Amino acid sequence: MSFLHSIQDFIMGIYSSFGDGIFVIAILFGFIGVVAQWRLYEKAGQPGIASIVPIWNFIVFLRVVGRPASHIFLFLIPVYGQLYMIPKVYFELCNSFGKHSIVDYILVIVFNGFYILNLGLSYDVEYEGPAYGEQGVPANSALA
Repeated sequence: MSFLHSIQDFIMGIYSSFGDGIFVIAILFGFIGVVAQWRLYEKAGQPGIASIVPIWNFIVFLRVVGRPASHIFLFLIPVYGQLYMIPKVYFELCNSFGKHSIVDYILVIVFNGFYILNLGLSYDVEYEGPAYGEQGVPANSALA
């Protein structure tokens, strides 16, 4: 029970520091996330409007990395989904855009929304196709 109280105290401390401005910050980060996904989807040849629609958003994201839509259910498995599937799909996203270094894998996990925004807005990065499935992961990547 003290763990929940410490989380509540932390959140209330942030709210007491920022006040209602915390909502402005949350909306700003949400907007950056939507713009990042929109540009990423358009670069991959998918409809950008999908970044706004909740379930379709995830299906299109899986389509970009080459996974079937049925893999949504793998993310619902409690530990496997969060600790294995989410990082694996983000690594496959890096591979789909030609990023194969360990630094890229760390950046996509730590700075998720901003890294995806960088992939979507960068003129140097091109979509190379899905990394999952028949094409597989390139032999020179760290996942191989």
